Amino acid sequence: MAGLPRNTIIQENVMGVVSRMPQKRGHPGSGKKKTRGQPKGRQVNPSALSEVRTLVGSETRRDLLIEYLHLVQDKYGCLSPDHIAALASLMGLAQTEVYEVATFYAHFDVLSEGDAPPPAVTIRVCDSIACQLAGAESLLAELEAGRGDDVRVLRAPCMGRCEQAPVAEVGHNHVCGADSATLLATAAERHVHPDMPGYRDLDGYQADGGYRLLSACLAGERKPEEIIETLNQSSLQGLGGAGFPTGRKWGIVRGFPGPRLMAVNGDEGEPGTFKDRVYLESDPHRFIEGALIAAWVVGVEKCFIYIRDEYPAIIKLLKAELDKVRAAGLADHVVVEVRRGAGAYICGEESSMIESIEGKRGLPRNRPPYVAEVGVFGRPTLVNNVETLYWVRDIVEKGADWFSGAGAHGRKGWRSYSVSGRVKKPGMVLAPAGTTVNELIDKYCGGMLDGHVFKGYLPGGASGGILPASLGDVPLDFGTLQEYGCFIGSAAVVIFSDQDNMKDVALNLMRFFEDESCGQCTPCRVGTEKSVTLMEKPKWDTDLLEELVTVMTDASICGLGQAAGNPVSSVLKYFKEDL
Repeated sequence: MAGLPRNTIIQENVMGVVSRMPQKRGHPGSGKKKTRGQPKGRQVNPSALSEVRTLVGSETRRDLLIEYLHLVQDKYGCLSPDHIAALASLMGLAQTEVYEVATFYAHFDVLSEGDAPPPAVTIRVCDSIACQLAGAESLLAELEAGRGDDVRVLRAPCMGRCEQAPVAEVGHNHVCGADSATLLATAAERHVHPDMPGYRDLDGYQADGGYRLLSACLAGERKPEEIIETLNQSSLQGLGGAGFPTGRKWGIVRGFPGPRLMAVNGDEGEPGTFKDRVYLESDPHRFIEGALIAAWVVGVEKCFIYIRDEYPAIIKLLKAELDKVRAAGLADHVVVEVRRGAGAYICGEESSMIESIEGKRGLPRNRPPYVAEVGVFGRPTLVNNVETLYWVRDIVEKGADWFSGAGAHGRKGWRSYSVSGRVKKPGMVLAPAGTTVNELIDKYCGGMLDGHVFKGYLPGGASGGILPASLGDVPLDFGTLQEYGCFIGSAAVVIFSDQDNMKDVALNLMRFFEDESCGQCTPCRVGTEKSVTLMEKPKWDTDLLEELVTVMTDASICGLGQAAGNPVSSVLKYFKEDL
């Protein structure tokens, strides 16, 4: 042995030791390979595999995972462990990957082993701020007391119908101005499918000159640079909340090498916001033409239209009208897909939406790189809000001055204000940019409700902060509210009166943020939870709350955590009498 290499001596010594050890069945030294009765993990149920294959087909795409989950949920009312295992098998994914995506989104009922399926009908009651003002808590209590065993009642975040509060869903059918008797009767009828709104279809839109601009672009009668310059001169900004100049964004994305993609953000989940819904339910082709023009100008190969799951009728009508547009040869230059959200407010953030489009959890991305350069599938991506694209045709046809000259109080453009709360005529108000809240209340919304005195308002939804009535003459536009610790965002204006306690308002908003935090970063995940705990106490620990707000604002990854503390700061600054 002395003449053998060192590793050979060690090997022989080890082998010798092993050979002298007591032999046990299955031990490596026994010469017999240990076997299992079955492979590791949950086994795929052949029946479930057949059911899922029938729904999704034999060929699958990774980015369509959420769409496939919707198909199973719609068919069976839930996602069982067997169906998740079957879908994972068909897609060649780990079951944990499918499970983590399914459990991220609120609208998927994911069952654990041994769980019973949910009741036949689910009633979801919105408990966001406008519906809370309209009696959502009483409605929830009445429904819980009056429901049968075949009905379940759940709380739900804003459904985008704040002007018709309180709002509930029976299945996927909205009931506005809801009362418990109507909801329970609707549940008994199993009316779970969305009612289609009355809207202007392709024929009606073309009869009014629709798609002439797009046709001129496709025929080479217009130049991309010309369209971009018109948008720049119009001062059109991103109307989803960020306010980035639209023409400039188009030019930036167009400057990156292709292939380029496009994502339309129709996930208006900000409590108090419903303007996109109004435009899509009434005149969807004005938006579609704007999107198709943007795709032509920027030179994108594929466009994803991401619509929140709370708008099922809009998803249905968009798919139907896009089929007509394709048949008319108006979309030959770009592939368009409608994607369905699944109940995640965070997906209103552009990088989270892109993650969801790719079939993943909607976790915000760190920046840089920005999505204009590295977006969907890592490609340069144009992201625009629904309303931003809605204005493109009018601006180009009527001229930049038509839009920019419409402002008030020194501002430029038109704004679509979603107004709800303690006013007589809540609704979507089209008004000059810079219109004040006092003007919205008195000129457009019929004044305050009888017996109510104007006390304060949200200028930009849940995340935009709260302002007192004494600041009711501040122009509502991008850049006008920062000095007061607020911002306009998507122009969701909720009106409060002397009958509302601002501590209760801020608590409602913080509970929303706590529930909707994606959980990726500690400042937001823990900060919102701890803030709710502190705010539920009769007396606020203001020093600790201010510290939490500072941490969330400075250290959170995305705008959700960064803005979650704005309502708290506003109450501490402007409504000390309510503390």
